[in-house]
Amino acid sequence: MDEGQMHCKRKATQSLHVREIAQIGAMLLFAPTIAASAQESTYLHAEETIGTVEQVYNGTLLPDEAVSTFRNIDRLFPTRAIAAGDDPRELPMAEQSLGSVEFDVDGETYDLYDFMALDNITALLVLKDGEIAYETYQRGNTPETRWMSMSVAKSITSTLAAVAIKEGLIDGLDAPVTDYVEALEGSAYDGVTVKDVLMMSSGVQWNETYTDPSSDRRALLDAQIAQRPGSAMEIMAGLPRAAEPGTVNNYSTGETQVLGEIVRGAVGKPLAEYLSEKIWVPYGMEADASWWLDSPDGVEIGGSGISATLRDYGRFGLFFLKDGEIDGASILPEGWTQEAAGPTTLKDGTELEYGYMWWTGWTEPAIADGAYAAIGIQGQNIYINPAKNVVIVTFGAQPKPTGKEPIDPLVFFDAVAAALE
Repeated sequence: MDEGQMHCKRKATQSLHVREIAQIGAMLLFAPTIAASAQESTYLHAEETIGTVEQVYNGTLLPDEAVSTFRNIDRLFPTRAIAAGDDPRELPMAEQSLGSVEFDVDGETYDLYDFMALDNITALLVLKDGEIAYETYQRGNTPETRWMSMSVAKSITSTLAAVAIKEGLIDGLDAPVTDYVEALEGSAYDGVTVKDVLMMSSGVQWNETYTDPSSDRRALLDAQIAQRPGSAMEIMAGLPRAAEPGTVNNYSTGETQVLGEIVRGAVGKPLAEYLSEKIWVPYGMEADASWWLDSPDGVEIGGSGISATLRDYGRFGLFFLKDGEIDGASILPEGWTQEAAGPTTLKDGTELEYGYMWWTGWTEPAIADGAYAAIGIQGQNIYINPAKNVVIVTFGAQPKPTGKEPIDPLVFFDAVAAALE
């Protein structure tokens, strides 16, 4: 795997430097949100000391600080609630629990305990046939703990786009982006379709290098910290064209922000509200979640910032595994889950190890089973194996955003799926 592929696989996020004035402004903007969250006395972790967004992306949090921060990310930015209903979907305990799991990596044998310790996993849920085969919480986490999604949110945002397509609010995959995002009219997004954005193949120039102070990703992060309404789309509208739409895949966090704006423009309501209305309540999530905003009472951050419980991430995995079926009918377009799970194909026939903001499996067992995953930096995963009817969720608190996973999580997930046969 070359450096570019590894960059995509792990959504490389490296050290960030933010100007002192931006930090001060962010502190002032976030003060009401922090205070409100601290007053949420029913949340077990509400009084814990947390770090900053800069420390998260720099990888400069000590282990306990990282854990406290990752389960309190609603205190880093203003958020909007993703409301749950009053009738949670049962996740029964399986009659047969997960037994011994062993697997080999480079000639060395590892097991579940090695994976938990070496990859710094703070919670693990394994669902087989919709039942709990294994569940554990570490580092003070509990079933009520809400944990950060990071780029797992990208897969959720893409699913909301699918719901809007099914409802006729987005006019299919070939619909122009600018039909829904007025701020991008006259930009390099002219002629770009919803499908191009879902595949991160818009052809719009983007530099995802976090170590480069002049990179586009750095500018987008600065816009989020500044919390100025509309600033994210100003950045995206100012980008030049680098290739024809649909011809080049280039991993871009900005692309997911565009997708979030497409969904919001199409449905006429915030993403958190739409997610609650279409999935969180009807599918039976058990707890309210939250989603970062670009400004107070503003727009959700399409590519990250959802905070939810382990079991509710598991329920989302089951929802997608079962083709988005609720009350006997799918709320997704026909064949969506297979298409979105990838691989997808560029206009010249090049096959991508990427779907519609979902990652295709890259190990031999995962490829054979058609397994795929939503993946977030620092160890967040929703793995879905349709052949074996398995969903696995992890919370991670790895010391750096990328490059600090001693064990490839997909190798462990494959071993778990095989052990449950």
